[in-house]
Amino acid sequence: MKSLLRKKIILPILAGILFLSTTAFKNDFFEIAKQIEIFTTLFKELNMNYVDDTNPGDLMDHAIKSMLADLDPYTRFMNEQDVEAARINNTGDYTGIGAKVRAHKDKLVIVEPYKGYPADEAGLKAGDEIIKVGDITIESYKDDAGNLLQGTPGSSVSVTFKRQGKQQTATINRAELEIKAVPHFSMVNDKTGYIVLSQFNRKASSETNYALRDLKAQGAENIILDLRGNPGGLLSEAVNVVNLFVPKGQLVVTTKSKVKKYNRTYYTKNNPIDKNIPVVVLIDGNSASASEIVSGSLQDLDRAVIVGSRSFGKGLVQRPKQLTYGTQVKITISRYYTPSGRCIQALDYWNRNDKGEAVRVKQENYNEYKTKNGRKVFDGGGVFPDENLGATKNAAIVKSIEQDNLIFNYATKYFYNNKIENISNFTLSTADFLDFKSYLKTNNYSFETDTEKALYKAFEAAQKEELDDEIENDFQNLVENLNISKNSIIDKNKDYLLKSLTDEIVKRYVYREGLYDYYKIHDQPIKQATEILNNPNTYINYLK
Repeated sequence: MKSLLRKKIILPILAGILFLSTTAFKNDFFEIAKQIEIFTTLFKELNMNYVDDTNPGDLMDHAIKSMLADLDPYTRFMNEQDVEAARINNTGDYTGIGAKVRAHKDKLVIVEPYKGYPADEAGLKAGDEIIKVGDITIESYKDDAGNLLQGTPGSSVSVTFKRQGKQQTATINRAELEIKAVPHFSMVNDKTGYIVLSQFNRKASSETNYALRDLKAQGAENIILDLRGNPGGLLSEAVNVVNLFVPKGQLVVTTKSKVKKYNRTYYTKNNPIDKNIPVVVLIDGNSASASEIVSGSLQDLDRAVIVGSRSFGKGLVQRPKQLTYGTQVKITISRYYTPSGRCIQALDYWNRNDKGEAVRVKQENYNEYKTKNGRKVFDGGGVFPDENLGATKNAAIVKSIEQDNLIFNYATKYFYNNKIENISNFTLSTADFLDFKSYLKTNNYSFETDTEKALYKAFEAAQKEELDDEIENDFQNLVENLNISKNSIIDKNKDYLLKSLTDEIVKRYVYREGLYDYYKIHDQPIKQATEILNNPNTYINYLK
């Protein structure tokens, strides 16, 4: 009976891991079966005999996530909600209120209402804190509260929210929504078109195709393709976007894996829209994955000038595999290589440091490759722009300010305290930056650096050893100097913080659509791209 029970438990689990290569699976079959049996018996004994009640679902969830954490951040388990979120991200279609929403402790915060969609039409604004959906209080709701806002098209939902401390209610009529891969395209001047490609879902290439044709019809003789902040998406869509600018039959990307069936070469399949129109591609440190396939391939083929700062450096390809009960596992199956043969993966997840952290590939270990015209390009560190506008400074303190939503919250405060008639002329001053720094203090912002943690730990040890009297003054001086240093880091990142604040504030007045129009006037990378495209000789010289 025990043997039969063990088979019933082990066989379904074995079936769930058959996505491994046949050869590898055969070679490791005994070891895999052995480890699964050990885990199964441990899991059974733990749940049956542990002194307190256990939650098998939570235990298994932690076990799976801990196992995958040792691999890379892109190989991950996806529950049913994650699977649905991935479907929405890939297709761009879902039903809801038409707003980006963030769950935050006992409330849902409207991050960005989309212009003309239900939440916007109901009067909700960025910064509104939803505390109740229908009769359900968010504070007492244990599951994903964001799901409460979804429903069938045409249905309505009542929400109670707080705005600037005052409680209000609104009724939102749900609708079918479309998340655009190309949220904006327009003419920068009479000869240059501007296309923003924000993600690589299934509509990315078709929307970019439409935008390119429309801009050419408006007289565009040059194109700026903005991939800044684009985290990537579908590899096939990246190939199709490249195809808009290069001839049929051109190698765009190669994937290499230990599993032979995942070793693939991707060529363009269609005739291009325009294989000669000058193109500048904008990238930054948040341009990743499919964005790097597009920018890296166009660079290798000498088909575009790349402007901005070094891209993220994600040279890995994932594929979702179906599991039971509507779940999936997204597995890193291969690395990808641009036409020159380079892999731009920047972080080494397989040779970590003493803290278990992935380390960046050192510059001395970069390998040199050649573009179609013989220009030098390198692997191991993302896509390096042809015109480097400097890496965005983004210290740990600055990341902490962003993660604590202090830029977002300050923008909310600014919006309700300032009336702006003409947003196109809007700029934040040094006085505004000082006000923001004061805002950080009044909101009790604190960031403890690794240096501080080590310092306090050393002082605690000194107290235990009764040595604190001798070093206390030195300790306080070090703490004071650290605080001065942290303030200095914020000042060094002034330009970055002001830009982030400006972006968030402008969206409050004119939505995301208006932000792109604002960029065309004030954004330095767009100005640089336009200048390059305005001078044909300058453009050609970049590609020699």
